[in-house]
Amino acid sequence: MFLSLAGARPRASEVSASERRKWVEVGVGAPLDFHCEVFKACDEDRKGYLSREDFKVAIVMLFGYKPSKIEADSVMSSVDPNTSGISLEKFLNILKKKKEAQLYRNEIRHIFTAFDMHYRGFLTLEDFKRAFSRVAPKLPERTVLEVFREADQDSDGHVSFRDFEYAMNYGQAK
Repeated sequence: MFLSLAGARPRASEVSASERRKWVEVGVGAPLDFHCEVFKACDEDRKGYLSREDFKVAIVMLFGYKPSKIEADSVMSSVDPNTSGISLEKFLNILKKKKEAQLYRNEIRHIFTAFDMHYRGFLTLEDFKRAFSRVAPKLPERTVLEVFREADQDSDGHVSFRDFEYAMNYGQAK
């Protein structure tokens, strides 16, 4: 594998599609050692920290997407000015938070999919009634209707995943 190549950052031309898939598949749920190896691979000058660009490459390797400018700015704004980059400890903390957020989003997706019994990609009031009758059979229909209306952000009679996710996150904040 390319990690053994003196810790040099892999270039796109050096990494096969199967290796890229392996990084993404293993990345998020990988053991701590793997995350440390990614850190080492991206710290090509062995500075002990990741620059902004190094960080972006590490996220691509682990999560399969390039972080947005806003995400990179947010991470870099919290960096100790004396180091000019992200330490291994900070990097591992960032990965832990990203993994937790990803797991929570996957949970929300799973719940949404369980509600969407017809696989339409949106929920109707009937879907809400059916789901709530299973998990909270004594809940008044009026309450189910209120929950549905609150979740239906654009009042189109459908709750999209985005609407549902927002409602779940908003409910968590209360």
